[in-house]
Amino acid sequence: MERVVLLGRGAAGKSTLAVALGKATGLPVVELDKHFWGPKLEPMTHDLWAIVQGELAEADRWVMDGDLGPHDVLAVRLRRADTVVLLDFPFWRCAWRALLRSRERADFWAWLWFWRRRSRPLLLEAVSEHAPGATLHVLRDPRATAAFLASAGSAGG
Repeated sequence: MERVVLLGRGAAGKSTLAVALGKATGLPVVELDKHFWGPKLEPMTHDLWAIVQGELAEADRWVMDGDLGPHDVLAVRLRRADTVVLLDFPFWRCAWRALLRSRERADFWAWLWFWRRRSRPLLLEAVSEHAPGATLHVLRDPRATAAFLASAGSAGG
């Protein structure tokens, strides 16, 4: 495990898992939100995001945390990934976490609500198309996530 892409519904815990996975494996963590969103939460243009993400993905080792929904250019990082982790947590868990952490825009809540029906199938299709050799882990609850993290740490990355 050298290049890991973390995906999932908003507030599923991608950033928390990325930090823990980085500590367990020694992989550097790249939080895509910090590179993508402008100071007033304006999204980067599609073409510029593909370039920036391509530069980030050139590194030999990383954990990339982020699912930017309809704004994303997922293929860029998937082509370099050897491992993909999809946090497929239920809506209620993610909604509760989102309420606790911050105020969110209406488009975030729409994405959160429709994620499993609209975004999840597209993500799985993109993984199949752009990262066919990557190991895919679909984690549906915190217990599965903890087990994945423990196995990643014991494997030494």
